[in-house]
Amino acid sequence: MDIQFLVERLESLVVHARKVPMTDQVIIEQASLLDLIDQLRVAVPEEVRQARRTIQETDRMLAHAREEAERIIAAAQEQAALLLQDQAILAEAEKRADGIAGRAEQRAEETMRGADQYASDVLLRLQSDLEKTLGIVQKSLEVLEERKAAPAEA
Repeated sequence: MDIQFLVERLESLVVHARKVPMTDQVIIEQASLLDLIDQLRVAVPEEVRQARRTIQETDRMLAHAREEAERIIAAAQEQAALLLQDQAILAEAEKRADGIAGRAEQRAEETMRGADQYASDVLLRLQSDLEKTLGIVQKSLEVLEERKAAPAEA
């Protein structure tokens, strides 16, 4: 289940709860709140698993980019070896091999940067969702603590 959806349900539960007259306090049905907290406990690990899958996919993409770069470099080296017959051909082959290798390295670096950015974006979004959820849970716990303390004061 999506954490954002659960947070919105929690917010709705608080917003639509019965208000205690002449206070900022609300009365929330305990079973509904505990059910929502249980769902959040289940959803958070799923979000973490999704982030792990994203990182694994990023690693796979990087490995593929490295393999492709190695294949291109190997092909360029093989082509250069075949063209060693003439000095002019040799110079041209070296120039082309360097260009291919440079482009391969550039593509690999671009792929790595893109994959890193994607992983960073996913992790930042997950961090934000977790912080929002933690804040809501902490506020809910504070409300419960205030309710516990209220009968003792009366």
